[in-house]
Amino acid sequence: MDISIQALFAALPIFIAAILLIGFRLPAKKAMPVVYVATALVAYFVWQVSFNRVLASTIQGLLITVAVLWIIFGAILLLNTLKHSGAIAVIRQGFNNVSPDRRVQVIIIAWLFGSFIEGASGFGTPAAIAAPLLVAIGFPAMAAVMVGMMIQSTPVSFGAVGTPILIGVNKGLDSQTISAQLQAVGSNWESYLQIITSEVAIIHAITGTLIPLFMTIMLTRFFGQNKSWTEGLSIAPFAIFAGLCFTIPYALTGVFLGAEFPSLVGALVGLPVVIFAAKKGFLIPKKAWDFAPKEQWPAKWVSELEIKIDSITSTKAPISMTKAWIPYVLVAVILVITRVSDEAKAFVKSLVIPFKNILGEGLGYTIAPLYLPGGILVFVVLITFFFHKMKTSELKDAFSESSKVMLGAGFVLVFTIPLVRILINSGVNTSGFDSMPIAMANFVATSVGDIYPLFASMIGALGAFIAGSNTISNMMLSQFQFGVGNALGVSTALMISLQAVGAAAGNMIAIHNVVAASATVGLLDQEGETLRKTIIPTIYYCLVAGILGLIGMYFLGITDPLM
Repeated sequence: MDISIQALFAALPIFIAAILLIGFRLPAKKAMPVVYVATALVAYFVWQVSFNRVLASTIQGLLITVAVLWIIFGAILLLNTLKHSGAIAVIRQGFNNVSPDRRVQVIIIAWLFGSFIEGASGFGTPAAIAAPLLVAIGFPAMAAVMVGMMIQSTPVSFGAVGTPILIGVNKGLDSQTISAQLQAVGSNWESYLQIITSEVAIIHAITGTLIPLFMTIMLTRFFGQNKSWTEGLSIAPFAIFAGLCFTIPYALTGVFLGAEFPSLVGALVGLPVVIFAAKKGFLIPKKAWDFAPKEQWPAKWVSELEIKIDSITSTKAPISMTKAWIPYVLVAVILVITRVSDEAKAFVKSLVIPFKNILGEGLGYTIAPLYLPGGILVFVVLITFFFHKMKTSELKDAFSESSKVMLGAGFVLVFTIPLVRILINSGVNTSGFDSMPIAMANFVATSVGDIYPLFASMIGALGAFIAGSNTISNMMLSQFQFGVGNALGVSTALMISLQAVGAAAGNMIAIHNVVAASATVGLLDQEGETLRKTIIPTIYYCLVAGILGLIGMYFLGITDPLM
């Protein structure tokens, strides 16, 4: 079968998802079952993947869904616990004290605090924590999901202490063959991986500095009373300042220290600096910006399950700001310790539920409930119960409310994640075809020739859109990007860097990430609306990264294939 026909069939599930979610504006709970069936049919009839493998991939996807729902449940349970303890009311007032300007609040909570959580934990956790927090301080649920998804860009390549690079790229390349080539020219695998890390950090730093500004202009354009781009642009000096406060230490850490800590260090440096600047009014317009009164919000912005805190907190005795924030601080500290300390990591990974060789297809998945952010979040909930001197009935109410939201998200994810696994696992077939994502990538590469570097990041984004993961996109496509770089006679390290950057940006439009983030604030059936918005920063990110790649390869002369 011609490569273009392969690519057309491979892209069919994506086209169907786009048409149903964005074109017909169907909720994901109606669209994704259709997309799942379409994916299974293409895999079985066109790719000739065995029914057994399709079924095994579905089971693998369901196991991953359990892990994702565990994270969602933990994030919602913590927020609802803090709602019932009275902490959320205190936190909301604290952010109003830093600045009543919603643009400033979104930069501090989403961009900086969210980037810290991404650096520590990754895997969609920032949206799961930041989005509910934004809702709790007065943001529309849809606005919170939109900016929560936009966190899934600059810090993602170094999320979970470098997992997308150290696991995704590292395990996605033929390290044995490439190492032999590197040794022949006096280099080694570690140096090559560090070149990739440095280039990823630099491309992200240049591109990502404007993401806080994107957050503010999209907030004012889509959720402001005046639907104005300029109200977001008016805070550009502060937004760019906040961007640089993160990206400068982030880039320096990536270049000089490696892949584990750029996002963590960038956030730890940027957060106190930007909060101090905000309190002093540095570069902030005199007129604060806010949403319209809540009663004027369109119904699609909010949710019946949305967290309502006023009626609860009015009856609670006030607690201190420090006491209110300690649960979130504990989450961040425990996430870092369990990702950095070998002893702590071994302890939380001591409880695992392994599923190996599902239906004899060589597919598996291991659930580590204590290591996953969900386990850490639930642990902190238990600490909060005693620390905030809560009643058992309050924790019971928080559990009940959280369970309802999780079940609403579960139905969609039950179809979304299994279809992703079918796509990824379709490389084992009797047709002789590459997997569906690789078939799409091959078509793009052969179609555009020497200007392919402009599209390399888009291929990475496509992989993340399908898989919902930067790490998995890198594992699927890094070797492919290496091969294209070799064929074009340009830097393979830079090509892989563009892959990693694009895969990070693609998280902003990954369907099951949107569903998961929406679920944490109880906003269901509006996934298409969110995707129509987050595609804007995704296109910006991929285009700028691609242009930087072209400049590096063809104007700066970075053409050594092993550099």
